[in-house]
Amino acid sequence: MSTDLFSDIEAACAASGPNAAIERLITALEAEKDWHHLFDALLMRKKFSMGLPTTRPSSFDDVPERRRDEFEQAFLEAARWVGDGLLAEGQISQAWMYFRTIREPGPIAAAIEKLPTGGPVDEQILEIALFQGVAPAKGVEMMLASHGTCSTITALDQQLSQMPDAQRRQCAALMVQRLYRDLRDSIEADVKRRQPMLPPGQSVRELIAGRDSIFENDNYHIDVSHLNAVVRMARDLRSGGVELKQALQLAQYGARLASQYQYAGTPPFTDFYPAHIQFFRALLGEDVDGALDFFRSQVLLWMLAAID
Repeated sequence: MSTDLFSDIEAACAASGPNAAIERLITALEAEKDWHHLFDALLMRKKFSMGLPTTRPSSFDDVPERRRDEFEQAFLEAARWVGDGLLAEGQISQAWMYFRTIREPGPIAAAIEKLPTGGPVDEQILEIALFQGVAPAKGVEMMLASHGTCSTITALDQQLSQMPDAQRRQCAALMVQRLYRDLRDSIEADVKRRQPMLPPGQSVRELIAGRDSIFENDNYHIDVSHLNAVVRMARDLRSGGVELKQALQLAQYGARLASQYQYAGTPPFTDFYPAHIQFFRALLGEDVDGALDFFRSQVLLWMLAAID
C-alpha cells in the first residue's frame, strides 16, 4: 500500500468513519487489480458490518454458527468477484484458487477450453485441466500436443477411473483418434515403400487387408504398449461415433501382430484383441448374438478357473 493511499484511508476514516475507510481501500485495490488483497478487504468489510473481529477477514472461526450462512454468502460473492477479475487478466491458475475453494469449476473450465491447443503449455493449467479434472478432455489435447502419446497414456491411465462417464468417453475418443491417425500414417508409409502407387486415404482395415508381408519378421507399426492401452481405454466408447469404428480397426490390427505382442488381458478380455474385436463389433451392432455367446463362454471359463 502506497503512503498516499494510506494517508487517504486515514483521512477517510477521520472524516467519515471506518466504513468510509474500508470502501476507500476496496476502491483502490480494485483499481490497482490487487486481487488477493481485495478478497481480504471485501471480507473485512463484511465482518465489520457484522460486528466481528477483522484481523482474519477470510476465516470462519470467529463467525457465530447462527450467522455462518450470512458470512458464507459474502465469501462466495467475494471469491467470484476476485476469480472473475483474475480470469479477465488471463491468470487462470490464480483464479482457480478462489473457484476451487467455493467448488465452482465452471468458469475455469470455460477459460481453459478457450486456450489454443498447440504451442507451449502452462504446466499449472495442465495440472488443473487434467489431473484436477476441471477440463480433462482439453487437458488430454494439450498434453498430446506438448508431451506426446506416451506421457499422455501414463497420465490418463491414472485419471480415467476418477472421471464421470461422459468425460471418460471424451478422453478415450481423443486417444483413439490420435493413435489411429499415427498407426494409419505408419502403415501407409510402410506399404508405399512396397507399393509406390498406393491410392491415398485408405483406412487401417484397407491397408492391412491381404498384406501379411507387413507383419513378417515380427514387424509392427506403432508402439505395441500404446496400442494395448488405447484399445483398453476404448471400452469406454459407446455406439454411434467414428472413434468406435477406429477402435475396432486398432484391435483388428493388434490381432495380426506376432504372438509376443499379444499381451493377455483380464477376464473377460483375456484373449485381448479377439475379445475387443467382439466387444466393439457388438457396440456397432455387428453380430451381437455372436459377441454375447463369446463373452458368456469367457465368463464361464473364468468362473470354472476360480473354482479350481
